Amino acid sequence: MSFESSRDLATLSDLSDAEIESLLDSAASFRDGRRASTLDGKSVGFLFLNPSLRTRSSLEAATARLGGYPVVLSPGKDAWRIETRDGVVMDGDAAEHIREAAGVLARHHAILGLRCFPSMEDAAEDAADPVLTAFREFSTVPVVNMESARWHPLQALADRMTMRDDLGDAAGKTVVLSWAYHPSPLPTAVPESFLETAARTGARVVVAHPEGFDLPLDAISAAHATADACGGSVEITHDRDAAFAGADLVYAKSWASHRWYGRFDQEQPIRQANRHWIVNESMMARTNDAAFLHCLPVRRGVIVSDAVIDGPRSLVLDQAENRLWTALAVLHALAGGDA
Repeated sequence: MSFESSRDLATLSDLSDAEIESLLDSAASFRDGRRASTLDGKSVGFLFLNPSLRTRSSLEAATARLGGYPVVLSPGKDAWRIETRDGVVMDGDAAEHIREAAGVLARHHAILGLRCFPSMEDAAEDAADPVLTAFREFSTVPVVNMESARWHPLQALADRMTMRDDLGDAAGKTVVLSWAYHPSPLPTAVPESFLETAARTGARVVVAHPEGFDLPLDAISAAHATADACGGSVEITHDRDAAFAGADLVYAKSWASHRWYGRFDQEQPIRQANRHWIVNESMMARTNDAAFLHCLPVRRGVIVSDAVIDGPRSLVLDQAENRLWTALAVLHALAGGDA
């Protein structure tokens, strides 16, 4: 499978079920030793407005393996600070506007990647993914979302590949997405993306979180509709003991409360009261010998115990490795390669 030359990958919803399976098959073939030179003589530009380890490493390596050259820029460190808003007088720290930044980079590179976290101040504004939206508008080459305010399609593809490796056909299996304590409020890009990819497998997906830490309503509604169409289900519970019972896979991730979005000083006491939401041996003992997943980085002893993350059913390193193979598949397809 190859994508249209003008196509972006902004969210997993950009891909049909057939395209996802084709990408996963392509990723598996690269893992099995397949070689390709789809990017020979071309460069790929990566703009990181936020820190990265797995995303940067996997995409740089994937570009090189396809014969291309990765160019990585971090505005404010090795490039000008970028203004992302329209209609503002640029008399502050930002020396370059996203209109020119995206336009210039699109003339230099065959594909562009953008990583841009949410402001965590205005829920409605963050939900619109304004930085990614603007970057896509002003780029004339395909754009890969390397994690934005609400979506992380590259992580979701790697998660899906890891699920497929471990569960095979996930239809009818119980997959748990569990909120976990973290000292700071985190974006919902990873949990929302995992919820979508899990719902598309036909699994019984259980989302467990304390009261007040609901995921955005539109994401839950979309997941219900997706699961119904795929023969699965989505359940929401505040009872994590019941959620873990008989689970075949557990994905732990913290996220901010939308009830107190932008008012996290008010959220903090409620968050602190749920410090016991950690994935430990006693919780995993309730499962059906479930695999443990987390996108990394992870705070040991906070989100997950050492015994679980170092245990035989921890697949976090497999997930991280699969970031490379799925990145290869995506770049290969965006560059016009066949599956």
